[in-house]
Amino acid sequence: MAQIDAFFKLMNEQGASDLHMVTGQQPVLRIHGDLERIKYRILENDSLKAMLYEIAPEDKIKAFEETGDVDFGYEIPGLARYRANFFQQRSGVGAVFREIPSRILTCEELGLPPVIRRLASLPRGLVLVTGPTGSGKSTTLAAVVDEVNRTRKDHIITIEDPIEFVHHSDKAIINHREVGRHTRSFSIALRGALREDPDVIMVGEMRDLETIALAIEASATGHLVLSTLHTSSASKTVDRMIEVFPENEQEQIRNTLADNLRAVISQTLFKRTDRRGRVAALEILIATPAVRNLIREGKTFQIPSMLQMGKKYGMQTLDDAILNLLNQKIIAPEDAYSKSTDKSRFLPFLTHPPADFTEV
Repeated sequence: MAQIDAFFKLMNEQGASDLHMVTGQQPVLRIHGDLERIKYRILENDSLKAMLYEIAPEDKIKAFEETGDVDFGYEIPGLARYRANFFQQRSGVGAVFREIPSRILTCEELGLPPVIRRLASLPRGLVLVTGPTGSGKSTTLAAVVDEVNRTRKDHIITIEDPIEFVHHSDKAIINHREVGRHTRSFSIALRGALREDPDVIMVGEMRDLETIALAIEASATGHLVLSTLHTSSASKTVDRMIEVFPENEQEQIRNTLADNLRAVISQTLFKRTDRRGRVAALEILIATPAVRNLIREGKTFQIPSMLQMGKKYGMQTLDDAILNLLNQKIIAPEDAYSKSTDKSRFLPFLTHPPADFTEV
């Protein structure tokens, strides 16, 4: 057993999502959104490096020594998988580990709206899950992939850096590919996937223009493409997808995206007040003909209004989702206010409204 495994077991016992190991500090756990120090000695650079190198593949150690950054996956059988990131900082080496549960929760277990589950039955098109880092995008995407795996006789290819949730073939056949180990890049893997008879392609993250372009192309050629972006709302997601392209290509991309986008789920995590844990508030955009026309005509600023009007299709705004959680007393008014878009809706719930100079 590797020395660091004891910290992973403690992490699992405490229900922590992340473990921070940094030279010059005590180890730290993130538990339900808050950082809590572990009662342990201050970590020294040489001993921490030895602890980290014990679990890292040789090629990842070499890459880390050359670049100062590296990502990879680590698994403790019977416990969990971990997404590892090593980095160099002022005091020495540092690392952050994100726990990836070995059991994949279903859409129902996550409390996701029924429309999310229905997305798994789409024959083709592009479905995006967006939100800030640590907002649960991978968990939501894993639930959708799991639904496909359990209900469709299809071929699923996942392309990730590193592999997070591990799915075992059920009705579907599923192949996991890891950037850096099984392929050189997202774009190379995506280009190859089009020749590998896939029905569903899951791209862990769309990081650059080439990957975004290939994902849109794959959705336009009869595949269901699932992916994530670091954007904060449905309208900003559409804008980001278009604006990453050169100006002379944006009109064509706008039309292609309008034809092939199926849904955007934008989510934010909140600490629960009713029990231990966290809960996601989701903004949901379904690409109805009216939504596609807005994208085609460059009127994405009207998407928030369309979210309000599209409730019968399963659409909802982030603020409506937050308000629903607040009314059920699942989240705190202060959290609801701080993460909402229209803060005036949440002021009446605050006992002591904050004097936020950025809102003046």
